[in-house]
Amino acid sequence: MSQKGRGLTYAEAGVDIDAGNRMVELIKPLVRATRRRGADAEIGGFGGLFDLKGAGFSDPVLVAATDGVGTKVKIAIETGRHDTIGIDLVAMSVNDLVVQGAEPLFFLDYFACSQLDPQVGAAVVAGIAQGCRQSGCALIGGETAEMPGLYQPGDYDLAGFAVGAAERGTLLPRSDIGPGDMVLGLASSGVHSNGFSLVRRVAGHAGLAWSAPAPFARGETLGEAVLTPTRLYVKSCLAAIRETGAVKALAHITGGGFPDNIPRVLPRGLAAEIDLASVPVLPVFRWLAAAGNIAQEEMLRTFNCGIGMIAVVAADRADAVAGVLEREGDGVHRLGRIAAATDGVQVRLTGRLDLAG
Repeated sequence: MSQKGRGLTYAEAGVDIDAGNRMVELIKPLVRATRRRGADAEIGGFGGLFDLKGAGFSDPVLVAATDGVGTKVKIAIETGRHDTIGIDLVAMSVNDLVVQGAEPLFFLDYFACSQLDPQVGAAVVAGIAQGCRQSGCALIGGETAEMPGLYQPGDYDLAGFAVGAAERGTLLPRSDIGPGDMVLGLASSGVHSNGFSLVRRVAGHAGLAWSAPAPFARGETLGEAVLTPTRLYVKSCLAAIRETGAVKALAHITGGGFPDNIPRVLPRGLAAEIDLASVPVLPVFRWLAAAGNIAQEEMLRTFNCGIGMIAVVAADRADAVAGVLEREGDGVHRLGRIAAATDGVQVRLTGRLDLAG
């Protein structure tokens, strides 16, 4: 009679539960550092808890957002630099919350991979925790999933989920946006987290490895330069909203650029008139345009080109709003005004981007 061989195990199938437990222990101190009013930022339960009353809200409206970082994560993997991609993950969701006037309260992450490396996972979560601290929200939970066969060895992907709140009646955009209001642009830190399929294509077309010196950033490799994390606009925008009472709308400039994102916060019949010569085009965008022979229109639909957030403000209070934003560390640029729309077009662009430098 033949004897049965040793039974198969989950670890032999590619999923190491012990590695997941090791990662949890590594990230617990990082998570605790994101505590805030309303959340103790402890992990390990089946769900994260948040106390709205404890956070100081009396009649809140909840606002939720979810996003990822796209193929920027591929560059993090290929360069072995995992410490900032988590900041991008947080930024892409919390920047979407603040444009509605909401204060980010808590964040959850989803980390999926082929085979878990606890050190890599912990480095990613360290960036997530840093982004949460900078935007004032608690990291109250998440999920790590090993899926061999679905992901290639060494690959991982990220998704983030953020929830914020605003007192009823204070949500943006406001209903009193009108002709004459000023359009301010808040400077970006770089490419942020959109358009990286094209960034990777341009780098390949130029024959540059991520370890090559960046043609546009002295002292940095190309990989380091393009991995500059997405700017977090939460604290500066909330300060401007609360201190001035003059912020009527905000628009996060992500995929689709000015043409697709600004109309999302404007009433029908109104348009934003923007002078492209006022946009502070960053060197990375000049390099992308030149190395990829990318037309201005394509740049504007794919990248932020130097402006990561738009604010629509009362004209007579524009200086006050700009002052608060600048005090909080943002570069502020006066881009144009709100006017009546013609032919249904809600973004009218004049001038040209300075892509030559």
